[in-house]
Amino acid sequence: MTFKERYGHWAVIAGASEGTGAAFARAIAAQGVNCILVARSTEKLNALADELRQASGIDCMTLSADLAAPDAAGQIIAAAGTREVGLLIANAGADTNGANFLDAGIERWTELLNLNAVTTMKLCHHFGQQMCARKRGGIILIGTGASYGGMRSLAIYAGAKAFLLCFGESLWSELRAYDVHILNLMLGRTDTPAFRRALESKGLPIPAQLAKPEDVAAKGLEQLPHGPVYNWGLADDQSGFAPTSAAARRARIAAMEEAAKAVMGK
Repeated sequence: MTFKERYGHWAVIAGASEGTGAAFARAIAAQGVNCILVARSTEKLNALADELRQASGIDCMTLSADLAAPDAAGQIIAAAGTREVGLLIANAGADTNGANFLDAGIERWTELLNLNAVTTMKLCHHFGQQMCARKRGGIILIGTGASYGGMRSLAIYAGAKAFLLCFGESLWSELRAYDVHILNLMLGRTDTPAFRRALESKGLPIPAQLAKPEDVAAKGLEQLPHGPVYNWGLADDQSGFAPTSAAARRARIAAMEEAAKAVMGK
């Protein structure tokens, strides 16, 4: 299949206004797949949509939505309507609090959990059902090194990203029989506007050798058929910043599948 046959006709890109999200949108549009762009900034979304229409000739719609809101997934699902969504890029996610767990109100942590995990889970459930029915499609879950262990002042962010990692691996195990591709794209330091703003707010210099968003998007789409995990900049059998390599995690899932068959017969 061509990319469009495998992942068309529409892609949902959550967190599409800038950085890696916008890079994914450009790469996907270049393949002739129509895009539903979701983020809070209406101005940035509309500018990107105009750019994609002119550059690639695709159909493009935008939705200004707060992905931390309880009804964010419902808004996206309603906006997609009956469109055939064959690709979901769950790019939105951040640590917007930067505090120890007990130093912020529980409402702020609930919003952070929605942003980094709950909204994505709901979208995967809805669009994943449609992909399985068609026996084609793909989902990319954007993760970070925080997925691999807890850290002071990152309790909810690290916990949510760890959830997405295990969730994505489980989806890969469940949906590959339907030829639906799942990838946890685990990023290192990436040169995004959000990352630069965070460093500048703390008076920190911009590090050298940051990954480019365009390279991240290209590699993510390239690795999508080879899930469930790709650790940025590492070979399949290298652990690097992760406790275990992508190959080792894949082998563990396969072993658990066989163990489950022996116990449950499925």
